[in-house]
Amino acid sequence: MSEIVNTWSAKDLKRIAREGLTIEEVERQLALFRQGVSPVRLNRPCHVGDGIVLLSQEEQKRFIAAYQEALRTKRFMKFVPASGAASRMFKEWHRCLHERGFSTEAEREAFVHDLKRYAFFQDLKNAIAAKGRDIEDLIRAKADADLLRFILTEEGLNYGQLPKALLKFHHYPEGSRTALEEHLIEAVLYTRDPRKCSRIHCTVSREHENAVRDRLERVIGDYESRLNTVLEVGLSTQETVTNTIAVDPQKRPFRGKDGDLVFRPGGHGALLQNLNRLDADIVFLKNIDNCVPDRLKPETVRWKKILAGYLITLQDGIFRRLRLLSARDARDGDLTEIAAFCRQKLQLVLPPGFLRRTPAERRSFLFESLNRPLRVCGMVKNEGEPGGGPFWVEPSGGRGPLSLQIIEESEIDRNDPGQMKIWRSSTHFNPVDLVCGIRDYRGEKFDLLRFVDQSRSTISGKSEQGRELLALERPGLWNGSMAFWNTLFVETPLAAFNPVKTVRDLLRPQHQHLSA
Repeated sequence: MSEIVNTWSAKDLKRIAREGLTIEEVERQLALFRQGVSPVRLNRPCHVGDGIVLLSQEEQKRFIAAYQEALRTKRFMKFVPASGAASRMFKEWHRCLHERGFSTEAEREAFVHDLKRYAFFQDLKNAIAAKGRDIEDLIRAKADADLLRFILTEEGLNYGQLPKALLKFHHYPEGSRTALEEHLIEAVLYTRDPRKCSRIHCTVSREHENAVRDRLERVIGDYESRLNTVLEVGLSTQETVTNTIAVDPQKRPFRGKDGDLVFRPGGHGALLQNLNRLDADIVFLKNIDNCVPDRLKPETVRWKKILAGYLITLQDGIFRRLRLLSARDARDGDLTEIAAFCRQKLQLVLPPGFLRRTPAERRSFLFESLNRPLRVCGMVKNEGEPGGGPFWVEPSGGRGPLSLQIIEESEIDRNDPGQMKIWRSSTHFNPVDLVCGIRDYRGEKFDLLRFVDQSRSTISGKSEQGRELLALERPGLWNGSMAFWNTLFVETPLAAFNPVKTVRDLLRPQHQHLSA
């Protein structure tokens, strides 16, 4: 311990403590930089019948019924990572604002033609009027830079700095709704319990927390009245204890111009801390930019119920077998049946020679394999959308069985032709549509931090004040952070996935009012 402490100044130690970190954790992060992060080894992509389950109509009905029954006794909650800023959504408009207009007349005409189709148009019109100007005059005068400034900067809507949660996504006759409001309504449709309580938890950035709270205070009462529910809304921010130390190109701790150590946010994997604190039995996880207007919600909600019912049905089977294993009443025939359940229902790969192990060894292995958090992940057919996908993955170090994992392209060796061939042959991608079971067979919450594959961190080049640095991101929330969960992939319809990555995505038919 003294050797480690002596490598840091008293000022460093105070800085590390202020982040809520320990010397040991910082040293672990530095070791990752020095050793490098090994790429994930793909074995093969998941396909329907090989890693991806295709549910029949009869199964879908049965799982909806299982979900409905569980509503009476289980605590459901929706978890929405909502801290992302909208700056990337408006990348092209920021460029045009910087260049004082659009590059071509066709680009400008498309912008003007589409402007009234956005759900935020009326707010924009009002913001311009509040400055004593008229939006139609600006359009006629081709004052493109002025229009963009009123959209993107604090002179008007300030959309370039707000989180996606607070952007108006959809238009309705009674007014437009933000992405946050659409998620509130959707949460009611599948988390409301017999006491009419609906639960949702959002993670937000510290800088936007007050603005999000203000929006919630303005709208919650109306939605509670309209939807006959009590909304229990939780907000949390990413904790500094999840930040990671930055290093210079020589892998030495990066220091600011004041000599202080520099720490950076640990990526969306840092939100595992927030998820770990939720008081819930079943958690629906969905990104803030994936939401639809009311006319398309029934299909989305239906599949949420199907996935939840599938998870609950599996969980019931897991819990029965865990109780048998924990009581040490399992006979040889029981162990054989439980092993078959693991292979057939949970798609777990048992190690070679498993059946030749002693009963005590098999019992221990099966108990450890089953006693984990469980997630069911919707997967949609690949239609060219960016993002990760479902794969059979080889274990770190090449020892152990294959496992089902959600993998991002950045996690594999892109210089390996064989790995890239496997990557490109994937038929499905991850829309971030998860249902999570986070309690064990005794009803106690799992410590989710115990099931992280820390080797699945990522290192990337960044810069600060013109100086190059290397940044470390913790294993992604649904990637390495859930690597040691039990995982099932289910094919879901593309209609349940409608992300908004750029502002023009809001012009897609599924995000437009029918009369628009």
